[in-house]
Amino acid sequence: MKKIYFDSRWCGSHGIGRFASEIKKSKLPLQDIRLHGNPAGRFDVFKLTLSLFRLDGLFFSPGYNAPLLFLERSIITVHDLNHIDLSYNSSFLKKMYYSFVLKRACINSAKVLTVSEFSKDRIMKWSGVDADKVIVVGNGVSNEFNLNVKPYQPGFPYVFIVGNRKAHKNEVRALEAFCLAIIPKEIKLIFSGDISAELKKIIDKYNVNNRVLFSGSLSNDKLAQFYRGAEFLLFPSLYEGFGLPAIESMACGTAVITSNSTSLVEISGDAALLVNPESTSEITHAIEKLYNDIDYRNLLIKNGITRAGKYTWEGTVKKIEAAINGLL
Repeated sequence: MKKIYFDSRWCGSHGIGRFASEIKKSKLPLQDIRLHGNPAGRFDVFKLTLSLFRLDGLFFSPGYNAPLLFLERSIITVHDLNHIDLSYNSSFLKKMYYSFVLKRACINSAKVLTVSEFSKDRIMKWSGVDADKVIVVGNGVSNEFNLNVKPYQPGFPYVFIVGNRKAHKNEVRALEAFCLAIIPKEIKLIFSGDISAELKKIIDKYNVNNRVLFSGSLSNDKLAQFYRGAEFLLFPSLYEGFGLPAIESMACGTAVITSNSTSLVEISGDAALLVNPESTSEITHAIEKLYNDIDYRNLLIKNGITRAGKYTWEGTVKKIEAAINGLL
């Protein structure tokens, strides 16, 4: 049986890192490729290519790095094309990498994995590959996110935003929408992570220093507690290849406001309140509705628990295993 070399440098707690970590700890017969440094580094494509000269077997990247050679025995994962689709979200070098290395890899690799039908459609249109080349394996809900989590209880009700201060997360508009919402003043807004200068400007503009808080870095266990304790999750992202926070929040029994665009419609289904992420007023009205309409919020909670149950890492691993077995 061919060996399967896995680039475990992607492993981490969030996004691609979560995907990579869950795949690595599965029962798939993976071996580390034994490389050091950042897999998204400027010269890593050359380092990776050289390392594959001495390895006989399949190469499996859980992220968007790809070698220049040996693509016929490589499986790459393209979670989304936000660096191509969003002009403000990428550097010149990143766009060059996608256009000249990753597109070629999509065309010539053994298989391309992705996490949603939305991303599959974008990859096909962008690279010109056929549908059977791109396999949707999805994401899963990690064990930390469940209904038995002890909720975070700060002593006041709060709305929760999970993000990373990147522009496509739409946090400035979400904050402004919260400030404009006609809801009781004791309701606060908590962001995961740390404050940014851009968010500070909005906080000062609306004089809401006492209503907007930042959690700092959160482990998965802590993140689950923040989901569980929230009135609801506010996640009006402009672009997602999947949108793990929406599903994680649902798994914790917390209602979700999210976007009616990119992958989020597909992933959330009827289990979230969908808004136009480019409309501040629409986000504001959604906040007011979900706070005031308890019956509707409870319906979303019920639908969300069911929806989250459809996304398991076991299911993702089975789809990856089937893709690999087809190449052995």
